[in-house]
Amino acid sequence: MKKVVLAYSGGLDTTYCLKYLGVEKGHEIHTVLVNTGGFSEEELKDVTEKAIQMGSTTHVNLDITQEYYEKAIKFMVYGNVLKNNTYPLSVSAERVFQSIAIIEYAKSVDADAVAHGSTGAGNDQIRFDMIFQTLAPEIEIITPIRDLKLSREEEIAYLVKNGVDASWEKSQYSINKGIWGTSIGGVETLTSHGSLPDTAYPSQLTKTESSNITIEFTKGEISGVNGEELPQLDAILKVEELTSAYAIGRDIHVGDTIIGIKGRVGFEAAAALTIIKAHHALEKNVLSKWQQYHKAQLGDFYGMLLHEGQYLDPIMRDIEAFLHNSQETVTGSVELALMPYNSQVLGIKSKHDLMSNEFGEYGEVNKLWNSDEAKGFIKILSTQNKIYHAVNKK
Repeated sequence: MKKVVLAYSGGLDTTYCLKYLGVEKGHEIHTVLVNTGGFSEEELKDVTEKAIQMGSTTHVNLDITQEYYEKAIKFMVYGNVLKNNTYPLSVSAERVFQSIAIIEYAKSVDADAVAHGSTGAGNDQIRFDMIFQTLAPEIEIITPIRDLKLSREEEIAYLVKNGVDASWEKSQYSINKGIWGTSIGGVETLTSHGSLPDTAYPSQLTKTESSNITIEFTKGEISGVNGEELPQLDAILKVEELTSAYAIGRDIHVGDTIIGIKGRVGFEAAAALTIIKAHHALEKNVLSKWQQYHKAQLGDFYGMLLHEGQYLDPIMRDIEAFLHNSQETVTGSVELALMPYNSQVLGIKSKHDLMSNEFGEYGEVNKLWNSDEAKGFIKILSTQNKIYHAVNKK
């Protein structure tokens, strides 16, 4: 009998793994749910009860939301990370830290193996396995869904056969929720056309009259909402509460998977998209041109590596150091208008605002040079182009 730690969420795939590894393989299963802000206390209680009823020897819920913020979300905001200019890594970044927590727990209980419910056609299998192999190469990795090449219909049929209440109606969408957003996969996302139905999204439109929100930042970190100073996690949840009522943050992301195929997934990330939008707007006013340029390159690279499970590569610490240092002057407030399915930046206030009237007003008044100096500057600036086109006349 192997002692197996199973990454467990209570969803279809991990429920199958729990039943299969316990009933068919006779292993001693210990389930672990790693919460990154996506579960309420009531939901955690239900998952615990379900795991024990399904045959888990023990079950633990590990809350790593604060650690996830400190080690990932903070830097994703610093870097304005949006995969393919769309996806705020709502779930992909979580998997890295869930993997670390699971393998550390497995080592603490002297497990022989660790198991997860990833398929063989997605990114999660790589994120989990890479972290497990790096931090505990001596522990076996078991992946029933991947190894047996199971469809969701086959999983449901097996569970029903073994007395588990499962149906296609309940399981047609794969939903993963965390504090930074919710991913939604379904039949509609398996092809390049079509969209998810409104009912597939966890948050529904409940407010249609426009309102404003003000988000405060201190050195790049969210520090308050609407004039109220809040700890970072509370501030994120407050933004989520105010923006999700407008069904803001819905989209479908298409990208290149780690395994080389294209992938498509729906998501809802009201707080993440609103906070990144506000942070980026503030940076445009308080950072220099070259800070913004190089931040964009490094932020995009950082997001790609994090998305692909490369968090443990030392280059990530180097980029984090750059991103952290770049936020020294990113302090101020950003006002946005909220409306159904969208938000709009109205303006920013910051003592570091480089758009100061002391030096001039763009397109109107100049206070730093006269017209002759402007003409001389333009003449010298155009010299390189004039030489090139004079030499290379057709």
